[in-house]
Amino acid sequence: MTPPRLRPPVDGDERAQLVGWLDLQRALVPYKCEGLTEADAHRPVLPSSPLMTVAGIVSHLRWTEHCWFEVLFAGAPTDTNVQFDESRPDADKQVDGVPLDRLLDEYAGQCARSNEIVAAAALDAVCRNEEYCPGVHLRWVLTHMVEETARHVGHLDAVRELIDGRTGYW
Repeated sequence: MTPPRLRPPVDGDERAQLVGWLDLQRALVPYKCEGLTEADAHRPVLPSSPLMTVAGIVSHLRWTEHCWFEVLFAGAPTDTNVQFDESRPDADKQVDGVPLDRLLDEYAGQCARSNEIVAAAALDAVCRNEEYCPGVHLRWVLTHMVEETARHVGHLDAVRELIDGRTGYW
């Protein structure tokens, strides 16, 4: 079952707006994956981007959530995230043999952890990992993650249409 796809309240405060828009984009991810076979979820449809599969995008989004909220903002070690492994470029999108349901569960779990981190911090709190993002506030991270997630939801739209013709805003 996919999470509800709800816009934040128009009279919500800044935190409610930022988290609400991010949660809406996050909820579109499993929706765009509904009804796909494993073969289709892992099927490359863009010749110049063979890792840009539905499964690869979901995995990338999971690791990007982890990167920005746990590693860069909360200060977890970089070696806990495959995106920092320079010996394995695009490791976050390499998901051969990993079932889509597992990837979606991991993404949902990571989003829940991200929301816990956000709920416990002020919007003007600064990222703890100063090597990669000195002076960056949580507000900026949330805004970036709305953009990042929405951009990849757009990729999911295009990839899904190329796979089976399914389209739609929701």
